[in-house]
Amino acid sequence: MHEENKAAANGCGKIRSGAQNGAALLALMEKTGYSMVQQNGQRKFGGPPPGWEGPPPPRGCEVFVGKIPRDMYEDELVPVFERAGKIYELRLMMEFSGENRGYAFVMYTTKEEAQLAIKILNNYEIRPGKFIGVCVSLDNCRLFIGAIPKDKKKEEILNEMKKVTEGVVDVIVYPNATDKTKNRGFAFVEYESHRAAAMARRRLIPGTFQPWGHTIQVDWADPEKVVDEETMQRVKVLYVRNLMISTTEDKIKAEFNKFKPGVVERVKKLRDYAFVHFFHREDAVAAMSVMNGKCIDGASIEVTLAKPVNKESSWKQHFNGQISPSSENLLGFPNKEDGTQKSLGKPASLSVRLNGQHSPGPPEVERSTYPIFPGIKLTPISMYSLKLSHFSSAVMHLDYFCHKNSWAPPEYCLYSTTSQDGKTLLVYKVLISSIADDSQSYFMPEKLCTTVEDAKELAAQFTLLHL
Repeated sequence: MHEENKAAANGCGKIRSGAQNGAALLALMEKTGYSMVQQNGQRKFGGPPPGWEGPPPPRGCEVFVGKIPRDMYEDELVPVFERAGKIYELRLMMEFSGENRGYAFVMYTTKEEAQLAIKILNNYEIRPGKFIGVCVSLDNCRLFIGAIPKDKKKEEILNEMKKVTEGVVDVIVYPNATDKTKNRGFAFVEYESHRAAAMARRRLIPGTFQPWGHTIQVDWADPEKVVDEETMQRVKVLYVRNLMISTTEDKIKAEFNKFKPGVVERVKKLRDYAFVHFFHREDAVAAMSVMNGKCIDGASIEVTLAKPVNKESSWKQHFNGQISPSSENLLGFPNKEDGTQKSLGKPASLSVRLNGQHSPGPPEVERSTYPIFPGIKLTPISMYSLKLSHFSSAVMHLDYFCHKNSWAPPEYCLYSTTSQDGKTLLVYKVLISSIADDSQSYFMPEKLCTTVEDAKELAAQFTLLHL
């Protein structure tokens, strides 16, 4: 047995007795032949496993595991996760105290094994009353670059990124919704590895690099949603982007029916993108190959299969703000816009736009309670069927506003800092992914709060003011 294996096994014996813990982990290593090393706050089991030849498994083979009991270790975890397939590597995050940190990453040798793990082990009762969460884990290789001059073409942006960062694979630039000759003021830069993207993110810190004389914004792009092959094989809806604002649903339906009349069931258009529903999957696949790159009303469209939301695996690791258009439970593309952050003034009242019309903010609401008498009939309703006067908080008002404009619900990403006197200060960034015009789709006030509730309400007020 290697000395590092013994050290790793003995280094986590502070919760159950050192002898019990060390013996259990050593027995696991002897049984499996895997090595174990603890470093940088994590303990790695395998990576590679015994006898492995060739490169590590590709992206999509790793799952994230959360809600792990803090006194549970590899000798209990490995047998559970081996049910789904061969483990290439298991990384358990560790506290200095010897407890685990409640989460781990398990990499399998194939994508199919990883998907099976999600299917059979998400919400698995690993101990009585203790349920773990399992979802796909992806090393993010994509950066979001904002505040790019809107007259720059893809090739210009690609060349500029290659000048100052290494490992650039591609640049994704979307045309402006109203003027297709311009970009939307942002781009996504794809790198060959997570490490290359992380190094580039450091290199591109605002103030140190100013392409075209502009101070750019740099952040991790929101990770792409991953849907298993089995589910994608049943999809019969197409996602169509880069449409003209003026293009109607009837026009889209007519264009997609041209190659085979009567195959389109219905079309749902939102700003410059749409979902085209087909009666049969084979017609959707055929239409995708025929229509991708075609021009409708002068705009070259992009057509892909829409990604269904996997409701069963909606529990997930917290990334830096997940964005997903919620219209019809289908995932489109993340849609961030650049824009100058504006300071928040305290208005006498909020004025917002509902379906293109301006309406006053919520007035003073009568805050009263009434008893529920026997025999009173309660009718289930949707909150969106109510009037604005029923909402007293900006958070609820913003949700209502987004629904009325057929946008995705607002996403709130929480950030913190520490004040000079040691207080934890909080601020929310609000993302609205369905905005597709020239206005920005993320909003963050320039004021910090001491409570989560105040921070969220302030962010919602700020967003309503600037929509």
